[in-house]
Amino acid sequence: MENIGKKSRHPRALYVLFFTELWERFGFYLMVGIFLLYLKDSTVNGGIGFTPQKAADLVGTYIAMVYLTPFIGGLIADRYLGYRKAIILGGILLAAGYFCLAIPGDKALYISLPLLMIGNGFFKPNISTLLGNIYNREDLKPKKDVAYNIFYMGVNIGAFICNFVAAYMRNYYGWGFAFAAAGVGMTISVIWFISGLKHVKEGDIKKPMEKGDIPMSRIFLQVFLPAIITAVIGWFIKDMLGHTLFGSQSNDAFMFACIPIIIFFISLYTKAAKEDKKGLGALFTFFIGAFVFWVIYNQNSTGLTIWADQYTAREMPQSMENITKPFGMLETVTTTPHEVAKVDSLLRTQSDDKGNALTTTGPDLYFNNLPKDQWPPSGKMNLLSTEIFQSINPFFIVIFTPLVIGLLGWLARKKRPINTPVKAGLGTWIAGLSALLMVAAAMSTNIYHDKTSGWWVVGTYAIFTIGELFVSPVGLSMVSKLAPARLTSLMMGGWFIITSMSGKVAGLMATFWDSFENKSNYFLILVIAALIAGIIIFILSKRIAQVVKEKTGSV
Repeated sequence: MENIGKKSRHPRALYVLFFTELWERFGFYLMVGIFLLYLKDSTVNGGIGFTPQKAADLVGTYIAMVYLTPFIGGLIADRYLGYRKAIILGGILLAAGYFCLAIPGDKALYISLPLLMIGNGFFKPNISTLLGNIYNREDLKPKKDVAYNIFYMGVNIGAFICNFVAAYMRNYYGWGFAFAAAGVGMTISVIWFISGLKHVKEGDIKKPMEKGDIPMSRIFLQVFLPAIITAVIGWFIKDMLGHTLFGSQSNDAFMFACIPIIIFFISLYTKAAKEDKKGLGALFTFFIGAFVFWVIYNQNSTGLTIWADQYTAREMPQSMENITKPFGMLETVTTTPHEVAKVDSLLRTQSDDKGNALTTTGPDLYFNNLPKDQWPPSGKMNLLSTEIFQSINPFFIVIFTPLVIGLLGWLARKKRPINTPVKAGLGTWIAGLSALLMVAAAMSTNIYHDKTSGWWVVGTYAIFTIGELFVSPVGLSMVSKLAPARLTSLMMGGWFIITSMSGKVAGLMATFWDSFENKSNYFLILVIAALIAGIIIFILSKRIAQVVKEKTGSV
């Protein structure tokens, strides 16, 4: 009986990686949760003073780049560094980036971002690959999906607690201390991982060059050099045409840079051996649907952050103030005239030629669409900090994960299992439903004169979370199942490239936020895209499921 008990347990390595990822995600989501708010906050308050459009552009670029760099980080770990060294190097760079971001001003901002982008490139794909390698052991293979779900819970515990720390630090001490807290979290992550190195050793399988492998020099010449050249062309397309194609020069540069990367992955499929083509084809089909899902997901740091900040009623009931204030969850706004960003009647920030926000004298921007009969007689009002809304999604992840795992297990026992591609299709449609709820929120009142209830955002995150549990853990697991063994880390990089492109598209959409006078149309685009992507996945689901079964023996 004792041996049976030991066989049913997960290895210690899972818990080493669980807490490593938990603290890394604590830092990542803390930074992402307040980054847009920091960029568009006035310099008087310690912010950067960008317009919402310029801030959303930079946030989208940052999200895109932190998920693009795993493409090369995974390859370097595969062939040279090994996964453990790559994770440690990435963690150190990430910690340095967060601490650098704690220094006020533009210079520190633009030094910290490359550190964070490169650090994530070494960290993110390799910790997922390390987990997959450990669960490739025959006795652990049946537990791989469950292991990724447990791992994903670690991600969301970190994502949940970080926003309360961010609110406390920035409300009591300022933006810099909030970013420094992300650095502390990342430091804990690295120390924890180093302390458990021996437990993850078996998954650290270096794959030196062998016959048939693509050399790094060829990848540089066929992918990165063309990506750099096309990015430069994209940057200067404005000078050639007299206007940008995607709203800003950084958007144009990124979109152009993606072209050779996409071509490279297509060539992997066309040149693959016959036995590998089915797995790669199924994986790429899944990637197409996942792209739309991640565009909706990345609204949490772009469109939904703007909505929660400006269009949502965040007044804290007086009965709750004494409970929430000690935790730093409240920010104070005032009707007393002071320097604020200049906006028009549609709440559009006015800017100069360089994209910096113009200022004027008036009450805090929160009062611009709050009826005057609701203004506080004292002139001050305590609001729930905007970043706290970022904790709704990870909260529901932690709550719903056991329920979803239980439901899927129950269906499997009833011999009615939901196969992997159907999970992905359902998840994409459910994500679309979450955007549909925001369509209703935008239509519920005149948002330029009245606030909307915070329950719209809560409901949106609740619905989306169910979809996320069907798609995100499945994505990492599918790469591990379907990618040829020698391309596993590279295809993990491909998964993160999909996330990268979707992050940039989410940022691009948010730069056009002010162009949508009717905000329901903004969210309606996401609904339609999810509907189409889900249909594509369902049409091809039988073929994909058959490939998964052939390669793994499971659905």
